[in-house]
Amino acid sequence: MKKYFLSVTVLLAIAFAGHAQKIKNLNVAKTDAGLVSGTTNHDDHIHIFRGIPFAAPPVGQLRWKAPQSVAKWNGIKKCDNFSASPMQGTPVPFGVYTEEFLIPKKPISEDCLYLNVWTGAQSSKEKRPVIVWIYGGGFVSGGTACPIYDGVAIAKKGIVLVSINYRVGIFGFFAHPGLTKESGHNASGNYGLMDQVAALQWVKKNIAAFGGDPDNVTIAGQSAGSMSVCALMASPLAKGLFKRAIGESGAGFYATTSISNPGLQSAEKEGTKIAQSLNATSINDLRKIPAEELMKKTQGSWGPIVDGYVLPGTIMQIFAAGKQNDVDLLTGWNEDDWLIFGKLKTAEEFRQQAEKQYGANAPEFLKYYPANNDEEAATSQKAYSRDNFFGVNNYTWANLEKQTGKSKVFLYHFSRKMPATGEFVQYGAFHTSEVPYAYDNLQFVNRPFTDVDHSLAKLMSSYWVNFAVTGNPNGKNLPEWPGYNKNQKTVIVFDRHSQVEAVPDKDAIDFLIRMIEQK
Repeated sequence: MKKYFLSVTVLLAIAFAGHAQKIKNLNVAKTDAGLVSGTTNHDDHIHIFRGIPFAAPPVGQLRWKAPQSVAKWNGIKKCDNFSASPMQGTPVPFGVYTEEFLIPKKPISEDCLYLNVWTGAQSSKEKRPVIVWIYGGGFVSGGTACPIYDGVAIAKKGIVLVSINYRVGIFGFFAHPGLTKESGHNASGNYGLMDQVAALQWVKKNIAAFGGDPDNVTIAGQSAGSMSVCALMASPLAKGLFKRAIGESGAGFYATTSISNPGLQSAEKEGTKIAQSLNATSINDLRKIPAEELMKKTQGSWGPIVDGYVLPGTIMQIFAAGKQNDVDLLTGWNEDDWLIFGKLKTAEEFRQQAEKQYGANAPEFLKYYPANNDEEAATSQKAYSRDNFFGVNNYTWANLEKQTGKSKVFLYHFSRKMPATGEFVQYGAFHTSEVPYAYDNLQFVNRPFTDVDHSLAKLMSSYWVNFAVTGNPNGKNLPEWPGYNKNQKTVIVFDRHSQVEAVPDKDAIDFLIRMIEQK
């Protein structure tokens, strides 16, 4: 009997040692630039690599250059902490956006081209589906280290999650004739998008080492990240780098806010003015200006440029011609996706604005956005803000992909008002509030969640995972989510009771699109 127990003990020790060796091996992965080591989460099921370089630091003479190859290293690079967030102002909570939705206050740097990987794979031979997450922030802020972007929960569901940094603000979207001349592509300004392409190229080359499938990659993003996903679908540079796309609250078809997509000539003219205001007579002079000084003296709106290279035409033109990267698409927007800065207008002021902007069509506009009193006008202004950007753009995205593409499309509307107390109650299903539900990360958000919220997070994250696996969000024990059909135009509405309905506010959005196209 003693001999039997000894044998079992030896066998268990050998088995455990083998299991430990597998975990240890995957905590060191081989990339094309060298070996990297990571960590594991508290229960040792998910391997986490933070701060893997995917391009050379874009500093000094590499400021406003396309991302360059990483210098190879010897030994094992320790990747257990997030890198610096891209150059931007120090994050300060505002409105409904508490610290969970913001990057850490430090570090922030131009040296920011790093990515992170969460994987539950136990060997590099597995081929798990991959989601590459692209953050929002209006192309002037954001980073991968926001708590709500944590990848453990989604990795536990079988996904390899990769989150990527990209340059923002003047560092990511500055165009200038001198930069265009030196580029070799007769283009400048889309460095942030080129960073995203470089990160996807890294994924294609290296994700197998982390147990991911390089041929089953879904790009996903929210707000400016969703606009980036839309731009990557339109860009020939991203061809073959992803198989599916998820876009939450943002696209690039109509410039209905300060975030626009100017042509190269217009962007170069603005860049020349900026250089003159800084007394810089050359690109070399501009590259010598300290990052903090450059950022503080050039506050404003930034975003993708129709440069003839990354974006050979407007996103609308590319999709209308059927020249987009034709992939399965899951997209939608939120019930309270309004972005209003400053004081709301009175009913009289709002009606006057409608008459000035829409002329003879003002009565129809006011039918959809009534202003019979100040309270009603306030509600209408929020609805108009939501519809005029997110509704118009994401709805158009779904329609155009169905019209000129051959891939599947799934449309959603997020209506769950995030539980809140005090001043936060007014924000409802606010811009970004769907992210912690879709990635099952409610634990990182300080709100009084109920069982309803946890059930919704389980539902949405299951749909997102299924979509990344097969291009279809549906699966066992999930309510049927029909593919988007231009004739029926239905969405799944995520709320206390999620169900399929007609596109909310469809007639109002159709009216706004008609007005935009008549200009």
